[in-house]
Amino acid sequence: MLPASQWGLLAALCASALLSWFAPAFNPYFLDVAVSCGINVTLAVSLNLINGYTGQFSLGHAGFMAVGAYTAAMLTTAAAGLLLPLFGGHTALLFLMALLAGGLAAALAGLLVGVPSLRLKGDYLAIVTLGFGEIIRVILQNIDAVGGSRGLIGIPDYSNLFATFGLAAVTVYVVWALVSSSYGRGFIAVADDEIAAEAVGINSTRYKIRAFVVGAFFAGVAGGVYAHFKQYIAPQGFGFDKSIEIVVMVILGGMGNMFGVILAAVLLTVLTETLRQFGDFRMIVYALLIIVLMIARPQGLFRWQRRSVRAAADAPREDA
Repeated sequence: MLPASQWGLLAALCASALLSWFAPAFNPYFLDVAVSCGINVTLAVSLNLINGYTGQFSLGHAGFMAVGAYTAAMLTTAAAGLLLPLFGGHTALLFLMALLAGGLAAALAGLLVGVPSLRLKGDYLAIVTLGFGEIIRVILQNIDAVGGSRGLIGIPDYSNLFATFGLAAVTVYVVWALVSSSYGRGFIAVADDEIAAEAVGINSTRYKIRAFVVGAFFAGVAGGVYAHFKQYIAPQGFGFDKSIEIVVMVILGGMGNMFGVILAAVLLTVLTETLRQFGDFRMIVYALLIIVLMIARPQGLFRWQRRSVRAAADAPREDA
């Protein structure tokens, strides 16, 4: 008998496939908003593993998204002529391979950033990850092979609702199963009290690096889905503003609150589109609403908070 979480994953995948089947009948604008919601859920949940459950503060998530987006896009454009025959002409297999490659490239970038920087804490870590995101953006702007500041065009339209929401469902399942397992309680212990965790034999640096790598992997895959839906990507789309947008979703949803972060990602995505009627004043109104929400609900929009080690120990184990 499958655990409830696995049944939930299967149900989410079936629902994603059903939505994708009826997608051609959707209004293109609402389809775009729905895909944006799914991508932002993946980004917010993956960042929540780093910022929420492990207690770090990363501002470079858009950089990992950019690495995954450009890696996947280059494999399905520039290298498609070499790779597509290897998959028997099946574009779905090429797309899947490109997404995995984008996720692995982002995970490698997360490892390279995490190993030297995750011994830092608080503001210092935030500055390092912010610098990483800006370095990625500047490098992409100066590489002509990927379009430079003009951006990369001609990306095939491979993404759909199934890929978007299927990825979101897998991300939620993996992060939830990870932090709910006996091993994953180490992430929560590091966030609760890093010194105490070290005292009982938990290698906090190793846990932080693993959280960083897993979060970066899913951000990279989300970038690949984004690139193959928009069919155009540019370095400007992965700047500091995008990282802050993802961080705001995590904070408003409640740090370490899986359900809250999912709802906050959807809510803020829809809110951004709704505020377009204000024209040039859209971002001013958006910023004011965010300030009001943070003052009124500093702990997040929803009541559930990140579990402590004791609460996690009392909860039923995922691997039981």
